[in-house]
Amino acid sequence: MKTAYAVLLSFFYFTVTAQTQIEVAPPYNIKTAAFTQNNQNVVPIFRLGDQFNFEFDDLFGNEADYYYEITHCDYNWVPTDIPKSEYLSGFDGQKIQETINSFNTLQIFTHYKLSLPNNYTNRLLLSGNYVLTILNSDKEVVTKRYFVLYEDLVPVSLKIRRARTVKDIYAKHNLEIEIKGEDRILFQNPMQNLKVLLLQNGKFCTAIKNVPPQYTVSNNYVYKYDKETQFWAGNEFLNFDSKDIKNANNYVSFVNSDNGIYNTHLFTNNDKSSFPYSNYSDINGNFTIRKFDAENNITESDYSWVYFSLSSPLADPSSSIYIVGMFNNYSTTPEFKMDFNTKKGLYEKAVLIKQGFTNYQYLTVNSKGIIDQEHAIDGNFYQTENEYTVLVYYKGSADRYEKVIGKGTANSLNITN
Repeated sequence: MKTAYAVLLSFFYFTVTAQTQIEVAPPYNIKTAAFTQNNQNVVPIFRLGDQFNFEFDDLFGNEADYYYEITHCDYNWVPTDIPKSEYLSGFDGQKIQETINSFNTLQIFTHYKLSLPNNYTNRLLLSGNYVLTILNSDKEVVTKRYFVLYEDLVPVSLKIRRARTVKDIYAKHNLEIEIKGEDRILFQNPMQNLKVLLLQNGKFCTAIKNVPPQYTVSNNYVYKYDKETQFWAGNEFLNFDSKDIKNANNYVSFVNSDNGIYNTHLFTNNDKSSFPYSNYSDINGNFTIRKFDAENNITESDYSWVYFSLSSPLADPSSSIYIVGMFNNYSTTPEFKMDFNTKKGLYEKAVLIKQGFTNYQYLTVNSKGIIDQEHAIDGNFYQTENEYTVLVYYKGSADRYEKVIGKGTANSLNITN
């Protein structure tokens, strides 16, 4: 009976602790949370051994204590059974040490910066999927974010082509991949052990996964599917520039400070799905923090309420529309959900955003909570410039975890038929 009880308890513990990890959006007071490298906001995919940071602002500005934990996960973001001492040299669970308060801003905040590795977490030892968890002083989860560490063990070729299906030829991008194992790695049972993750502009929320190799050439593995590796192309990101926060400039109608901090009112955006593609540059959903004539952009850049409005008569009334970008990690929480103003016939929302240059888009989520890319507010055009990434995962028969053995990137500016 004791043995049976121990087995049952062990099974219960495994099922509770082996839950799929999902990203957790931070509360209202935590803003501008982003991974950075070389003072730039980046998609959190790093070469094993590289230095990177995670930074955020706390609008309470009371120098609260925050802690961090790092969890190694498998391809499906389920925590592995690898002991922490085997994937982390040093230890986590430590307080974030680098903090600095805002200077000369209407909205006070404390800026936090976690550098990895650091004096406590000396090194991350294994490639793979990771979850970074930020906790408060009561050990409550504040936010969870994905990041990936990869190794350059195999070359990965990625090409962007027009859609292989005729009905989608003007609206989708098709990815063709070749993993060149050659004599570097002898893959064991590649149909099961070799996996890829396909990302468009670094968005984990729309990733394509669980696509096996279509065929092999010697020890090279080729993906030339007609449907399985296609993305809706979308449209170029919208943007506004508030580096000179007191004055209106591109796409900003007017600015005031009626409620104690700045208010940035943007011109109304129109549904572009029924219009021809219009070419204008973007930074693929990213954002930069900057203030005109600032000595330190991080601490001197202020926050403002940014007022968005959207005219979209073709929007499905049963769906919800959100304002998203890297500035909020494409979050679909109520904070970013637009409200329909029946008097004006417009969707409206005010979002608190740190000043600088910000890319954003309107994201449609249907009544089932699924992102509706096919009926995107701004349409889908094969001419759209997108950055694509493929990550290659491999777990041999005797391996204990899935390594990320290669990374390939390509831009749809180089699209071919």
